[in-house]
Amino acid sequence: MAISDFDPPERFVAGTVGPPGSRTFFLQARGSGRLVSVSIEKVQVGILADRIVDLLDSVGGPEGSDAVAEHHPDTEALEAPIEDEFRVDTVSLAWDEGRSAVVIECHDSDPEQVPPADTVRVVLDATSARAFARRCQALVAAGRPPCPFCGQPLDAEGHICPRSNGYKR
Repeated sequence: MAISDFDPPERFVAGTVGPPGSRTFFLQARGSGRLVSVSIEKVQVGILADRIVDLLDSVGGPEGSDAVAEHHPDTEALEAPIEDEFRVDTVSLAWDEGRSAVVIECHDSDPEQVPPADTVRVVLDATSARAFARRCQALVAAGRPPCPFCGQPLDAEGHICPRSNGYKR
């Protein structure tokens, strides 16, 4: 079991490598002279962002507001080398009330499993958490546009749409 703890990180971001349709999503944390990257599914990135927003809307206070995070964007690319330590299987999210901080844990398998899973644990203040969520949402939205008929992602050369009886759109 390896636990990489970033409390707080110097930087924590989501990013991608590759063209839309073939992107690999990563979470990357830097701190104390270490850089840890883990690969994660696009859906997990979107859900994590949504849950952070929900959490901050309910308990984040003014520091976790969208207006404050707007002034703290991180638009830089992922740092090299981008080699994943593991593929994220389970993500957990918590609120540390005493510190007014969001705790994100990424595990390579169920944390209840024996032997325990590899884990990356990141603690973010409310402003940093909201900025992270905003970046995640933008990253997910930057993918291929959806088909207007079935909602599946469109490739540059089109796709076989199930709503049009298999004709290519």
